[in-house]
Amino acid sequence: MQNKKKNRLLQLRKYRIRNRVSGTQARPRLSVKFSGQHIYVQFVDDFKRVTLASATTRTKDTAGKMKANVAGATELGKIAAEKALAAGIKRVVFDRNGLRYHGKVKALADAARQGGLEF
Repeated sequence: MQNKKKNRLLQLRKYRIRNRVSGTQARPRLSVKFSGQHIYVQFVDDFKRVTLASATTRTKDTAGKMKANVAGATELGKIAAEKALAAGIKRVVFDRNGLRYHGKVKALADAARQGGLEF
């Protein structure tokens, strides 16, 4: 019962954030998803409904090296920034996906900023 309430509250936070945050071609949405073991980052143009670039801990290069912790989030933030810059993305809107802005989320965002992205 408690788990259903927790998931429902998370879903409501996601909806509130997504009502305010929207990606465009000039300034795509940087969406972050944390599962128990992996981290997923996407750069999304919401008007065309396409993913412009993405990075994850599940690729062949990073499999087994990074986990869903602060250190892994920092590394993935740098990789995501490199991929975004290669795709011509410089400015983004950050979508934390209902999560609090601390710990892993903050580490990923700070690493992406250091990598050259503007939030």
